[in-house]
Amino acid sequence: MPNLTLEHSPNAALNKTVLAEYMSLPIPDGKCQATYIWIDGTGEHIRGKTRTLDFVPTKSDELPVWNYDGSSTYQAEGSNSDTYLYPVAIYKDPFTRGNNVIVLCDTYKYNKKPTETNKRYTCAQVMEAAKNAKPWFGIEQEYTLLDMDLRPLGWPKNGFPGPQGPYYCGVGANRVYGRDIVEAHYRACLYAGIEISGSNAEVMPAQWEYQVGPCEGITMGDQLWVSRYILHRIAEDFGVIVSFDPKPMEGDWNGAGAHSNFSTKAMREDGGILEIEKAIDKLSRNHLRHIQAYDPKGGKDNERRLTGRHETSSIHDFSAGVANRGASIRIPRGCAEEKKGYLEDRRPSSNCDPYAVTEALVRTCVLDE
Repeated sequence: MPNLTLEHSPNAALNKTVLAEYMSLPIPDGKCQATYIWIDGTGEHIRGKTRTLDFVPTKSDELPVWNYDGSSTYQAEGSNSDTYLYPVAIYKDPFTRGNNVIVLCDTYKYNKKPTETNKRYTCAQVMEAAKNAKPWFGIEQEYTLLDMDLRPLGWPKNGFPGPQGPYYCGVGANRVYGRDIVEAHYRACLYAGIEISGSNAEVMPAQWEYQVGPCEGITMGDQLWVSRYILHRIAEDFGVIVSFDPKPMEGDWNGAGAHSNFSTKAMREDGGILEIEKAIDKLSRNHLRHIQAYDPKGGKDNERRLTGRHETSSIHDFSAGVANRGASIRIPRGCAEEKKGYLEDRRPSSNCDPYAVTEALVRTCVLDE
C-alpha cells in the first residue's frame, strides 16, 4: 500500500495490534453484539449502529425493531425524526466474531410506511408473486479503490498510469493495487455466509470486481448490500475508500457496472434458450424503464458510463448478442451452445440498488408487467 495513502488516513495510522488486545476479551455468556445496518436516504450508502442482545439470535424475526435519527440520514425532518429499523436478515459478523451478528434492516417512516429508499419492500412482493418461476440472480459488483485524496489507489499523483491492457486479472506490483483488501473481503464474506463466488482485478488499475450468487429471489439484494457493507468496513481499516461511482475517472478508462445475471427455472431446463429469447424480447420493449431502475439517479449516473465504448452499450439503444460485451444483454457463449442457461444484463451501474434491478427483471420477464 502506498505510504502516502497511509499517512493521509487516520484509520490506517491506528495501531491494530492494540485493538486486538481488547477484541480478545470474552463476552459474557448469553450476550451478543448485533450491528444493525441499513440503506440511507441517498439510496447508495450504508449506515450502521450496534446494540447488545441478551440472547443469540438465529432468525431475523427474533430480533427487536429499533429506531434511529432519520433527519441525519436524509430520511426524515428534525421535528419528526424517529425512523424504524425492521430486521430482515442476519449474518455472522467477521469483525467482532463469536456469536455477534450483522443485521440487515428495512427502513420505515414514523407512520410505518416504507422510506423512499426502501426498495426491498416492493421487491419482496414481486419475488413472492414470481416464486414458482424460481428466479436466480448473480451480480458482478465492480468498484474502485481510492486514496484519501480521492485518487485511484496507486495512481501517480501528477499523472496517469499506462494505458489499459495489462491490468485486467493482472498480477504484479506494477499492475494491481489493493489486493490485501480484496482477499480480506473475500474471506470475510465467506465467514459471514455471503454466497460470494469469485473476484478479479478489473480493466482499470485500482478497479476490482467480485461476484455474488447464484441467489434466489430477495436474497440477491440482501447479500449484495451486506457484501458492500463488509467491503466498506474492511477498506476503512486499511485507510482506503471504496467508490461505487459508475465512471470514477473520465477519459479512456473503463467505468464500473453491476452486471446482473438472471434466469428462471424454465431458462435453466433443456430448450431454455427459447425462454431466454422471449425474455430478451420483453426487455427490448422496456429499455427506458430498466435504465431508470438501474441507478439511484434514474439513469443520470449511467449516462456517464453507457456510452457505447469501454465494453458498454449505448444508454439510448437496446441491443443483445452472444458473447458481446458491447451489448445491453449478453448471452454467454456456453448458454448459446447448450441452448439453456441465463442472460447477462450489462446495463446496471455499480451503484445500483440490487432490489430495484432484480425487481425490474422479474416484473418484465416473469410477471409481464
